[in-house]
Amino acid sequence: MTATDDLLKLENQLCFALVTAARNVVALYRPILEPLGLTHPQYLVMLALWERAPRTLNELAVDLALEPATASPLVKRLEAEGLVARQRSTEDERRLEITLTTAGAALRERAVDVPRRVMAAVGMDVDEIAALRDGLSPFAGRRPELG
Repeated sequence: MTATDDLLKLENQLCFALVTAARNVVALYRPILEPLGLTHPQYLVMLALWERAPRTLNELAVDLALEPATASPLVKRLEAEGLVARQRSTEDERRLEITLTTAGAALRERAVDVPRRVMAAVGMDVDEIAALRDGLSPFAGRRPELG
C-alpha cells in the first residue's frame, strides 16, 4: 500500500471520526438529559434561550446552525411541554418570538450540572473540553459551498 492508499482508509478519514464522535456525544448526553425531559436538540434550544430570550425563531435557528423549518418543530414540542411560549411580534407579525416560561427558566437550575456530568463521563476537564471545542472551530459554523 502506498501513502495515497492510506489516505483512503476509513480510519484515516476526518469525516468518519467527526460523524462517529458526534453520534457518540449525543448518546452520552441522552441519559444525562433524560431526567430533565429534554432531547439533545431541545437542550441546545434551551441553552440558547437561557442565554437570551426572547428571540425570534429565525435568530434561534441561525444561532443553532439550523434551518427555521428544523427549529420550528423543536420549539413547538418545547411549547407543548410548557417550557417556552411562541407569539407573534407586536411590531412585525411576520416575526415569531420565542420566550421562556416560568417552568423553562426554572429548568436551568436543574441543567447546571449537565456539563460537569459530561466532563466526568469522558474523563476530561474544562480546559481539555475547551481545547477540543476550539480545535473543531474550523469545521463548526461553516455551511458547505454550493457549486
